[in-house]
Amino acid sequence: MRRLASDEGSAVVEFVLVSVLVVAVLLGVLQLTLALHVRNTIVDAAGEGARHGALEGSSPAAGAERTRELIGTALNPRYGDDVSAEVVERDGMVLVEVTVRAPVPVLGLLGPSGTMTASGRAVQE
Repeated sequence: MRRLASDEGSAVVEFVLVSVLVVAVLLGVLQLTLALHVRNTIVDAAGEGARHGALEGSSPAAGAERTRELIGTALNPRYGDDVSAEVVERDGMVLVEVTVRAPVPVLGLLGPSGTMTASGRAVQE
């Protein structure tokens, strides 16, 4: 009976259980941070590509290529595989619109992923 009433060794078990929980929460926060970084980078690259494609003497294709370059520099080049650019008209203005469809990292940069779409627009000069 004395053996069952003793608290010896319980600190080790509590430490392990709490440590597993803390590590799981920390990994979740890091994954969320990575996903937000990828999203923000892709949104910024799409906007910059649209501005580049809307310049006088440039083309939407040049804007799409600029977007691919920016994404390839900041992230893995596979995130810039599906980039399209076109000239659209909205509210009487002619715009260059660059659209990027990229994977959203679900488990690190190499694990399974979902898909997100980001677009950037700029007034054509």
